[in-house]
Amino acid sequence: RATHHASTARNPTHNADMNSVSIAKTANIARVAGKAVQSRQRRARAVVSERFGTKTTTLGGRSVRVNAEGTSSNLDAILGITAEKEEEEEVVVEAKTEEVAAPDVESNAVPDVAPISATEGYAKLAAELDAISQLPPSERGEAAENATGTVRAVLNGMKAAGETNRWDCYPELTRKNVFPNELNQVGVKNSDQIGAPNNTNDFNFIVGVTMSTSLLALIVGVTLPGDWGAFGSYLIGGISLAVLAVGSTAPGLLVVAIDRFARISPEYRNRIARHEAAHFLVGYMLGTPVAGYSLGLGTAHVDFQQAKLERKVDGNISISEQTMLPLACMSMAGVAAEAMAFEDVRGQEGDLRDLQRLLNRADPKLSAQAQQQLTRWAVWQSAGMLKRHEKAFDALTRAMEEGATVAECLRAIEAAPKPE
Repeated sequence: RATHHASTARNPTHNADMNSVSIAKTANIARVAGKAVQSRQRRARAVVSERFGTKTTTLGGRSVRVNAEGTSSNLDAILGITAEKEEEEEVVVEAKTEEVAAPDVESNAVPDVAPISATEGYAKLAAELDAISQLPPSERGEAAENATGTVRAVLNGMKAAGETNRWDCYPELTRKNVFPNELNQVGVKNSDQIGAPNNTNDFNFIVGVTMSTSLLALIVGVTLPGDWGAFGSYLIGGISLAVLAVGSTAPGLLVVAIDRFARISPEYRNRIARHEAAHFLVGYMLGTPVAGYSLGLGTAHVDFQQAKLERKVDGNISISEQTMLPLACMSMAGVAAEAMAFEDVRGQEGDLRDLQRLLNRADPKLSAQAQQQLTRWAVWQSAGMLKRHEKAFDALTRAMEEGATVAECLRAIEAAPKPE
């Protein structure tokens, strides 16, 4: 050993050369081992890729692994391998669905039932619903409830046959927080009018009564001779005072008169038709059958809407969010339709009252802020549905204005061009 140490000390160059050779051999062995490990990793990734449906693609000069369903494979995590940074950086891209601030869209899922042709289906619907319309008004509600299962079964059969595309095309809804500017994005003209009291019809009625009676009193006073003219003027002028007195003490007594006066305007009649058509169409697309409707004086409504709300609200039962969301949309659909077509919303008092009764039954209980958010979301969702199916909505509105039967209204909905 002493001789060896002495020899090494005498020949340092030889010692350095030997160390260099040893280091080079070690590095070469490490490179070979590394390549073998990388080769095993690639083979393992290939096996897992084949098993889990992943594929490798190139994006911007980088190797990207994405599975067949659009989610990241993350093979290193599956294999338990810690990959080192290589010359070409390997990136795993997570193909997540981007959350878009838009209302839920429809589904094309077909129910697993026996198909029914359009001719047979519409004939059955017409017979069932016409029988309900022939009953006295006091019996129609119960008959409509009893016919719900039959009507739904026929519509499901028609959908299975491909005859109905819009029936029950929104099977699930997801609530989100909606800001006022988002309402404008789906076509609402003035979101500040939603939930705000509107006395336009009352004002127009009072002005109309006052102006007409004043003019008539003036004509009577001028045309009739002597005391008859004076008496007639005072008598007619007192009509406006009587109307103001009734409106201040018992405004409910003037509802029919105010509605009749407002219906003089074709725009108001169209407003009513759009409001009720929105209830009809949104309920239909959410899978709730329509038993009937009315655009009559002081009785404008959609029958399924009233029955559905009454059944859920009147009993001492709690309503889950899953049940409440479609009901909230059906309640606020008329408000959404008016807000999309006009600067103000006049027919929202009854809808807001029905919705509030639902919110009072919510389980778990909702805070005041949460109730406001849900109301705004319901308007936003309904407006998005009506905007997407605008042609069907317009066709239904025209059919209802013409007094079409429910079966004819359903034909109009399904005959309208599909959304692009």
